[in-house]
Amino acid sequence: MSEFFQVARWKPSPLLPPRDSRDGALVFVVAVLCFLACLTALAALAANRAAHGWTAQLTGSATVVVRARANETPDSAAARAAETLAGVRGVIEAQALTREKAEALLEPWIGKEALVDELPTPRLVTLDLDPKAPPTAAILDKALKSAGVDATVDDHSRWIADIERAANLARLAALGVFALIAAATAAVIAFATRAGLAARRDVIEVLHFSGAEQGFIAGLFQNRFATMGALAGLLGGASAAIIGAVARYFGGGAGFAPLLPLAWIDLAAALPAPVIAALIAGLSARLAASRIVGEMP
Repeated sequence: MSEFFQVARWKPSPLLPPRDSRDGALVFVVAVLCFLACLTALAALAANRAAHGWTAQLTGSATVVVRARANETPDSAAARAAETLAGVRGVIEAQALTREKAEALLEPWIGKEALVDELPTPRLVTLDLDPKAPPTAAILDKALKSAGVDATVDDHSRWIADIERAANLARLAALGVFALIAAATAAVIAFATRAGLAARRDVIEVLHFSGAEQGFIAGLFQNRFATMGALAGLLGGASAAIIGAVARYFGGGAGFAPLLPLAWIDLAAALPAPVIAALIAGLSARLAASRIVGEMP
């Protein structure tokens, strides 16, 4: 392994042509695959951030449906519920919604025509909770019953479970696609490197029969293909980072889309692409060159 890193310092060798028409195709294919892998990694990070954001929003809020008793109006019942819950530990703010706001929430479900004045629309109280120590639905329900308020508490636990399930599926899907593209990239780099060395078998034979040792020959081709791999990884990773930066800049905090928020720090996911591509290409070239030399008499 130390021999690998020792020869990894690339220096142009007069024993190999500085350029080859076959190198362009390898660089292009590897660059495209690196671009797709980095773009998928950015999408995976954005999906993970979105999942955390959705869960945090629901964890930090709750909704209370208040039903007025016979001796009070719906608005006064909602105001009393909000005042009661505002004193519960872990509740940051309790706000009673007006009839208009409650009807605006019901309108998409039952239609505007059904919202007649005689309809006993329940009042809603929205709660902003401390995300670090939110009170449970049982605690909120106990406080309401102690105050004599007829209400039902929805702490969004059912929605949180559904969102966490969907978020886990999104994470697994993004990571699975990333793993497939990364594996395909590594396989293409290794295959193209070996194919390139097989096409240069005559050069290897000349060097071998001229007395060059196996490690020297392997080092020459390792440097050449590691440099091409690094260039392809740089092009692919930089292209993905540029796409991500444009999406982040023009989308604000939304990133790719409102459902996939992207942060500036996520763009660092493209940084390892040149190093990984260079290591795979260099190691594949070294192994392939050593194998070809080993088969020669």
